[in-house]
This record gives sequence, C-alpha cells and structure tokens, in this order.
Amino acid sequence: MDFNTRRQRTYNSQAIILKRRNLGEADRLLTLLTPDHGKVNAVAKGARKPATKKTGHVELFTRANVLISKGRDLDVLVQAEMTEAYLPLREDLTRGAYANYVVELLDRFTFDDDAHQGSLFQLLDQTLAHISYDDDIRRAVRYYELHLLDAIGFRPELTECVVTREDVEPVDQYFSFADGGVVAPGSQHLALATVPISLNALKVLRHMQRSSYEQVASLSIRPNLHADLERIMLGYIQYTLENRLQSVDFIQRLRRMISSP
Repeated sequence: MDFNTRRQRTYNSQAIILKRRNLGEADRLLTLLTPDHGKVNAVAKGARKPATKKTGHVELFTRANVLISKGRDLDVLVQAEMTEAYLPLREDLTRGAYANYVVELLDRFTFDDDAHQGSLFQLLDQTLAHISYDDDIRRAVRYYELHLLDAIGFRPELTECVVTREDVEPVDQYFSFADGGVVAPGSQHLALATVPISLNALKVLRHMQRSSYEQVASLSIRPNLHADLERIMLGYIQYTLENRLQSVDFIQRLRRMISSP
C-alpha cells in the first residue's frame, strides 16, 4: 500500500459524540457526527481503561477533534482531543435530557455516511450550547426542531393552508400532521390528523422558522404557550417518524418528578 492510499484511509475531523456503548472488555463503539463525513460509527479502543488518553475525550454530547482510520467493517478512532465539553449537559439532569432528545432526533432523521451534513453539524453544535447555557431550554429546542426539519426536507408549511393553498388569516387555525402544515378553519375536514393551533403558537413558530437564533432568543414564552408549541411539534415529528421517541418519555417522567411535592 503506497503513502497516498494510507493517507486516504485516515482523516482528521471535528466530531460531536452522539452515542456510545461498551464493546468487548475495554473498547467503546461511538456514533459521531462530523461536518464532512456525516454520521460515522467508530471504535475507540481501550477507551474504558482509566489510564487511556481517550477516556475524558469521548464523553456524550462533547465536541472533539478526532483522527479516524477507515476499516473494512468498522472505523477506528485513533486520537481524540476534546474542544468543547458542554459540562452543564452532564451536570444538570434536565439539560442532559433535552440534549439526549435533540441528538436522538438527529440520529433518527439521518443516515450513516451521508457526507452532506455540514449544516446539521453546525445546528447541533449551536443547539447543545443553547441547551447548556440558555435560561429557556424549550425555546432552544423548538428552534432546533424547525431548522432540523427544514434541513432534511420536512419543513412544516406555516404561511398558507396546505389544502386551499391560500395565505392563512390572522385567526386560530388547524395543523395537519399528515399534510405537514396549517389548515384553514372550514377546511380541516379535508385534511388528515388535524389538531387545533392557536394564532399565538403559529406566530411564534413562523418567527422561529424564518429568523436567526439571536432574533429568537429575546422571546419570552409563557408555560401554556410552550405546551402548545410542544404539542404541535412533537405531534408532527412523531407522526413523520411513525414512532415515539424514547427521550420524550424520559423528559415527561422527569417533569412529573420535578413537579411532585
């Protein structure tokens, strides 16, 4: 094997640790999101040994510079150097639960080795920072959901009725999970899986969809409006995935625990 071939079989990249599980007696199997190589599965050999240099650099939800060697069946993580720890995601149970949700969402909507995920890498990295340090975690998560759906081709239609294709009026509307957007009053019987959506909820979602996060970060969202936004977004996402997300169940159990006397 010549030098150029060997060089092609290894590559440096930024990576966010999405998942990890034990493999054998000392190794870990990692799922990484990289900007240029998409989602990659790689073995971190010896990562569970206390003395290994990799131990602190392959924590969940961290960003690292990695050197990966391409293998026949599985790639191998040769080196890893953490560049952003996002410590609040491991120190705060609620923040960690939402981080697990956004990572599960990305994992469910993407395929391995899809090299066109640079924008998703940036979106996820920014969202983990927002979940780590922002006061309103749910606002950050709703923004992420909308922009993830946009990037992968499931952008919800929020400006015109998906049945009549007319601009929506400034009144309470309906939302069709099956048709992926707003349904004007009077047309809901022509759409499938419709639920009510308030005008205020629709305005917030439209603002989030078309704006930068810096513009959205000043929004003050009341708990009842948060509940409406979550009902619409989770309903649409889980209808699209045709499955329930495990992280959603954990977040809901955690809320009940926190609210219990």
